[in-house]
Amino acid sequence: MINASVAIQVLPSVEGEEVIRIVDKVIEYIKSTGLNVFVGPFETTIEGEYEQLMEIVKRCQLICIEEGAPSVMSYVKIHYKPEGVWTIDEKVTKHHQ
Repeated sequence: MINASVAIQVLPSVEGEEVIRIVDKVIEYIKSTGLNVFVGPFETTIEGEYEQLMEIVKRCQLICIEEGAPSVMSYVKIHYKPEGVWTIDEKVTKHHQ
């Protein structure tokens, strides 16, 4: 069941093109989870089960450090409702037709 959605923006503390390289690694990881993902210009939204999403958020931080950033700032929005949340498609499809 989709009982949560998370929007995450990672800001690794590196300069220039390194930012894009590291953010791309994070997005690559998020896509590899097999969950429904929506990549936007400022953040990436993921939907799934709450506990799994929290592990993904944690891993995103570690990827930035592993890729050479001395630190990372992240902005995370979480919508959690045990009975289920609106899906990404329900929220945005009408705006992208």
